[in-house]
Amino acid sequence: MSGPVRRRAATCRRTWSSIRRSVVRSVAVAGVLLLSAAGLAVTQAAAADASVVTTRYGQVQGKAGGTATSYLGIPYAAPPVGSLRWKPPAPPARWWGVRDATTPGAPCVQRIQSSPWGNLAGPGTPSEDCLYLNVHTPAQRSLHERPVMVWIHGGGFTVGSGTFYDGGNLAAEGDVVVVTLNYRLGAFGYFAHPDLAQESPQGTSGNYGLLDQQAALRWVRDNIAAFGGDPGNVTIFGESAGGGSVCHHLVSPRTTGLFDRAIAQSGCGFPLPTQESQQNNGETWADSLGCADAACLRAKSADELLTASAAPTARWTPNVDGKVLPLQVPDALESGRFHHVPVLQGTTADEGRLTVATTYDLAGRQLTAAGYPVAVRALHGERADEILARYPLSDHGTPAEALGAVLTDSQFACLQSRTARLMAGHTRSYQYEFADRQAMDYLNLPISFPIGAPHGSEIRYVFGGVTGTPAQHALSDSMLAYWTTFARTGVPYALNAPRWDLFPQVQVLAPEAITSVDTFPEDHQCDLWNGAAP
Repeated sequence: MSGPVRRRAATCRRTWSSIRRSVVRSVAVAGVLLLSAAGLAVTQAAAADASVVTTRYGQVQGKAGGTATSYLGIPYAAPPVGSLRWKPPAPPARWWGVRDATTPGAPCVQRIQSSPWGNLAGPGTPSEDCLYLNVHTPAQRSLHERPVMVWIHGGGFTVGSGTFYDGGNLAAEGDVVVVTLNYRLGAFGYFAHPDLAQESPQGTSGNYGLLDQQAALRWVRDNIAAFGGDPGNVTIFGESAGGGSVCHHLVSPRTTGLFDRAIAQSGCGFPLPTQESQQNNGETWADSLGCADAACLRAKSADELLTASAAPTARWTPNVDGKVLPLQVPDALESGRFHHVPVLQGTTADEGRLTVATTYDLAGRQLTAAGYPVAVRALHGERADEILARYPLSDHGTPAEALGAVLTDSQFACLQSRTARLMAGHTRSYQYEFADRQAMDYLNLPISFPIGAPHGSEIRYVFGGVTGTPAQHALSDSMLAYWTTFARTGVPYALNAPRWDLFPQVQVLAPEAITSVDTFPEDHQCDLWNGAAP
């Protein structure tokens, strides 16, 4: 081929190559434009329905209300069923399309148990497929990310659900994002066994319910910004077993960076069994089911396990395993081995009266003057005479109120006073006492003594929606503000309410007046229950 011919051929090749590149670029640009148009259509559709939110696992469509939008039944972990029973929670599966988040997920397996507040399981049929959470956001949009409050429900680690608590009012009134969650309960959440420890790379067993809660906190860290929440400003709060769980997360190294403040209501500092003792109990329980290993137990139905879990000797609580929970909570607090975030904690003035009411009056009998010392001896054995001398019947209106005072001080007030004091050596520590003695009047309970401000009676004041006197409404408004400003800033504050000082001052929350006292340990005989230290 001659030189001119070769040059013409090369020119043709370059021309065709240029044409091909132009065509490819045109097709690519057209494709991008088409995809952009499609994306714009999706974005515009989502904007048209503000209740659609995109999480890392897929889109969810919530339920818009007048003041708040709720996203219910969002999976934060895989269903802990089959081979995942008694395993740490695994990530949830992704889904295509928009998931309906207008109905709650099933509560975790439990015996349906009614209380003065109603069915603690909330709506739905209990199931092992239960690791769901709910997100409540204010209906009004914000240019700024909102503080996040993650609620851990109570129920003695055996009953309850996140859906039982509606966070919509708290979200709207406090301008926060509220998350409530389910976690495994009873034998499903806290069964410990040597076989399970052998399966674990860390050699631990039990504490699956706590691990569920921590998985939910990781979900919040990774997804809450899509709901307008600030993943860098998360408060965990809970009551009873939920309050205890809050303090467990304070001392767990696995929650580092997952929350920034903590509120423990009526639950911090309860003593826990060791993993060894819990595994011994677990082996005994497994033997009662004819099982020597985890495989046999995993082959049992949920109903079989639930029935067996009601055995009087069974104890379903977290355990000190050296990893999830390295130490007893008071020991960790005393040594400073906990997350030094601001903590607000407290109790109700008459915690123990609910236990007395359910044990006696609501069970069809009354505690008599003759039965009072018998009850104290059953609880405290050799210390009974000393305790009866401190809590004479003459100081109380009824034997039930006397026993209620013993239970209040020994099981709640003085434990929480001690943990508040221990925390105060390392971080900002605030303590309260809820003291509305008419908080439960609206229930008209058939009991023979004043129930006062018993265990759990402060919850509806925090979440809002109190029905009662104007003074009770005002107290609820102040408490909601204290809780949410603490979540926002680490300092409890409420407009037109008294300043809340650090421990050892205790904020007494009553409809008559909110006051501050420094005699809480003396008022609750804490030298008797905690030793010489308050």
